Amino acid sequence: MNPNDNQPIPSDYLDQIAPQAPRKTSFLIGRPVIIGGLVIAIIVIILMTISSLSGGTKPTEQLAARLVATGSITDGATSNIKSTQLRALNSNLKIYLTDAIRDIGPLLIDDDINIVKLDKKVVLAESSTEMLTTLEDARLNAIYDRTYAREMAYKLDTILTLMRQIYGDTKNKDLKSFLGDKIENLEPTQKQFADFNAANS
Repeated sequence: MNPNDNQPIPSDYLDQIAPQAPRKTSFLIGRPVIIGGLVIAIIVIILMTISSLSGGTKPTEQLAARLVATGSITDGATSNIKSTQLRALNSNLKIYLTDAIRDIGPLLIDDDINIVKLDKKVVLAESSTEMLTTLEDARLNAIYDRTYAREMAYKLDTILTLMRQIYGDTKNKDLKSFLGDKIENLEPTQKQFADFNAANS
């Protein structure tokens, strides 16, 4: 007979032999790097949200930069255009853009936009570098007129789209009147560029 058989069993015997449950600890306790990273990430997200809501490019400033960039392209194209018809069309477009840039300037003052000193980011976003590269390649390959007409038809279409968007959104009566007039005058010009390209492609 085993001498231990008659000894009383301690009341916590089952607790002693049962597997111990793992201690519950918070995931973040002892991880200051993770906590710091989460806090920084949340702050960055909040700042980016605030920045996007309060800042961002105003469509009117984008339109001004696009008009200026397009005007610069028409100036440079004059000496490269061979077609008399396209040269006359380009000349009319230059006059239109000069007038549009002059007339929109005072209307932008309400939005704190100076057309002479546009935001560098907006100017860069509306840069015509890619189009100018395409036109230079076309000049070297003796297909300048056709390429210029196609590229300009597209560029004017983007201007019209932006004008229509601003026209629909603005509450400024003077700006609305300006845009209505400019849209009406630019639509036939855009179509003439598109038609020239179609006839010469």
